[in-house]
Amino acid sequence: MKPLNWDIRRKGRLWSHEEFDERISQAPEKIEYVNGIFAGHRERLIVLGMLLENLGIDRAIRFGRLEDWKAAIADLEDKQGSMRLP
Repeated sequence: MKPLNWDIRRKGRLWSHEEFDERISQAPEKIEYVNGIFAGHRERLIVLGMLLENLGIDRAIRFGRLEDWKAAIADLEDKQGSMRLP
């Protein structure tokens, strides 16, 4: 299975026919609870990506606390910045 190229934007969007076929072929067949929703980490990430593409980032950040989202973004920026340093 090839990795999906997510196109997650601030506003949600509909998929093209090609995107739908690509995503649905990798989506879990059913929801199972095994130490969390879905059996594996990869399945959870695929479902999360699908939801984020359809709903958008602006909707996602309404879940959780704003300061946690900001801290997560700051950590990612720090990691990306340190990866660029020689």
